[in-house]
Amino acid sequence: MFTGIIEELGRLRSRDGHRFTFEATQVVEDSKVGDSIAVNGCCLTVVDVGAGEWAADVVDESLARTNLGELKPGDPVNLERPVRLADRLGGHLVQGHVDAVGELVSPPPDLRIRAPKPLLRYIVEKGSITVDGCSLTVVEPLDDGFTVAIVPHTMQMTTLGTKRPGDYVNLEVDMLAKYAERLLTAYRTDDEHEEERD
Repeated sequence: MFTGIIEELGRLRSRDGHRFTFEATQVVEDSKVGDSIAVNGCCLTVVDVGAGEWAADVVDESLARTNLGELKPGDPVNLERPVRLADRLGGHLVQGHVDAVGELVSPPPDLRIRAPKPLLRYIVEKGSITVDGCSLTVVEPLDDGFTVAIVPHTMQMTTLGTKRPGDYVNLEVDMLAKYAERLLTAYRTDDEHEEERD
């Protein structure tokens, strides 16, 4: 579980097939093999860690659902370690399970993103959304996406400050909305079955 508060701007050092090696200093301080680190909002498992670098194997499912497959050596990435129970929850609860890739339409500070249609029902005004691992607040839901306002600190400390129209970003909608929808769907189905029995 993550918060969407980026700890460090790292870089992809190399890629060998499914093995990605990242440059980092802060997130490797207390990380060990088997730990999780979110890269652009995608939860990856540490398979090797050393001074100033760590590695993860990125499976086909992650490559298909995220923008990680487009990374080239030297590209910056947003990094975050999992939240600890004693930590402040500065953003919102983020699973690191990317729902889909969106397309940047307008650059920061008034960021506009085109999102896949199936995600639009989860995007609400003043609701939380994760963009490339960053916890952000929706300014306006749109027919084809949404807008968010990016403060100068976020632009400086994350990859969002360098994004341009046409770039792709990882999106994770608020998981509470998905659970609520699932529960309501099950509830309606149970009610329908009850009416059929009556």
